[in-house]
Amino acid sequence: MTQTTGRLFDEMSRFMNDAAGMAQGVRREAETVMKAQMERFLRDMDLVKREEFEVVKDMVAAARLENERLAARLAELEAKLAGTPGAGPGPV
Repeated sequence: MTQTTGRLFDEMSRFMNDAAGMAQGVRREAETVMKAQMERFLRDMDLVKREEFEVVKDMVAAARLENERLAARLAELEAKLAGTPGAGPGPV
C-alpha cells in the first residue's frame, strides 16, 4: 500500500506541475493576444505621438509670442499715427 500511495502522490505531483505549466502558457498566450489587440486599437484611433505633440506645442508657443510681439508693434505704430498731425485713422 505504501508503494502505491507514493506512486499515486508522484503522479498527482507530476499532473499538478504539468497543469501549472499549461496555465502559465495559456496566460502568456492571452497576454500576447490582448497586447496585439490593444496595439491595433490604439493604431486605429490615429493618436498623436508624444514627440509630435511636443513639437506642435512648441510651435504654438512660438506663434503666440510672435503674435504678442506684433500686437505690441501694431499698438506702437497706431499710437505714432494718432500723434501725427493731419493723419487720421486710415482704412482698416
